[in-house]
Amino acid sequence: MSQVRKLKTLVEFHRSRNLPPPQHPLVSVLDYARLYLPPEDYNVNWICDFYSISLKKNCVSKLKYGQQAYDYDEGMLFFIAPGQVYSIEAPEEPQKEKSGWLLLVHPDLFWKTPLARSIRKYEFFDYSVNEALFLSDQEEAILDTIVENIRSEYGRNIDKFSQNIILSQIETLLNYSERFYQRQFITRRVTNHKILYRLEELLNRYFDDGVPTQGLPTVQYITKELNISASYLSGLLKQLTGMSTQQHIQNRVVDRAKEKLSTSDLSVSEIAYELGFEHSQSFSKMFKAKVGVSPLEFRASF
Repeated sequence: MSQVRKLKTLVEFHRSRNLPPPQHPLVSVLDYARLYLPPEDYNVNWICDFYSISLKKNCVSKLKYGQQAYDYDEGMLFFIAPGQVYSIEAPEEPQKEKSGWLLLVHPDLFWKTPLARSIRKYEFFDYSVNEALFLSDQEEAILDTIVENIRSEYGRNIDKFSQNIILSQIETLLNYSERFYQRQFITRRVTNHKILYRLEELLNRYFDDGVPTQGLPTVQYITKELNISASYLSGLLKQLTGMSTQQHIQNRVVDRAKEKLSTSDLSVSEIAYELGFEHSQSFSKMFKAKVGVSPLEFRASF
């Protein structure tokens, strides 16, 4: 079983990387060029009680997060929320001249501020398999400036304005990240359409192979088969179709139901069972909510 190390404070993180104590107890910006991880701390499962936002370049190590490994040879922005588990693989080749920054923020900084609640809306902090954010040079420069503003602010003498200024910079960083994520959805349209095609193939196979005896296809089943996170798939479908994953699944179920109602003599109960419903009443209720008429009324129209 892998070793687990939990870090509760930014002080403990600094200590684990052989760094001086942070200038501010709740927020810290670190240069990757100065970060050193002892060999014995590779392949350890780390759990931190604070947020981590990082931009890494030329790092030959790989980070495991959720069920996927991420290679940092390219500039990539990555987000980890408190309580999530990650590990860093030992590099297989000599370390390059790595660069980038790591922003650590303890949740106590958000205490009694709007950001304490609104930070939950940023889906890139989701724990399951995630879609990393690749940045252009211009986008990197924007975020570099914001992070440097944060570092500069907590490096001054703390006054009554310090927290609000730091919080506003963090929120600006998150909002720009959200914008860049949406840009990635658009610029990677070809890849996204391939995922949509794989989703349609998966759902068709699910019903054609008689798997529905195990129940309706779930979002968890879909994302596991496609090896992407639920939040990424939902965001992609909303971009391309305007629907959530659950709505997309339900529409495919209704399409199959319409086909069976119009081309077979199966009863409503038999169709409901073949589609994975435990009770025909649940099927009829969903069908009417989606189509506007009951399954029998729909069949009568043919």
